[in-house]
Amino acid sequence: MAVTTPIADIGWHAAPFKLKGVDGQWHTLKELAGRKGTVVVFICNHCPYVKAVLPRIIRDARELLPLGVNFIAINANDELTYPEDSFENMQRIAQEMDFPFPYLVDDTQEVARAYGAVCTPDYYGFDGGGCLHYRGRLDASGREPAPEDAPRELFDAMRLIAHYGYGPGEQFSSIGCSIKWREPQQEAALHPVQA
Repeated sequence: MAVTTPIADIGWHAAPFKLKGVDGQWHTLKELAGRKGTVVVFICNHCPYVKAVLPRIIRDARELLPLGVNFIAINANDELTYPEDSFENMQRIAQEMDFPFPYLVDDTQEVARAYGAVCTPDYYGFDGGGCLHYRGRLDASGREPAPEDAPRELFDAMRLIAHYGYGPGEQFSSIGCSIKWREPQQEAALHPVQA
């Protein structure tokens, strides 16, 4: 089911995290954040909306690096229900597409909940101090890529944030597949309450 992101809570501070990456190492937001800005994007492997724009995400991540803006991609989907989103498949896709950013797994789904993520892709653009200035879309793409000459909304927003410390006044919601949350009984089995 396609969903859109809510209105951004501009000024909200990025929630810290420590997650495992496809490189097998643990990473924190603090170590991965960019000097001038950070994009945290919730993606997954199977979503047609992500597949439609993944080459553009990679392009924008590469082009923002020289501006001091880092990208961090997080997969929070339930791999039991969606095996294509497994950690092994995350590793495969990251290698095949030569991701220029860390791809992290949120296997407890706690980070996605802390950010209020609702769909894949779901973009959060922070300034160098970790303050949210953008929660919009990459561009006008949906299940199919937008035309090549479509405005690069995320890229332009992050360039503005890197140079001036604020994002655009007009932001359009991202659209994508809903996050695949675990059923309560699955959660209880994976994380039993200790007596």
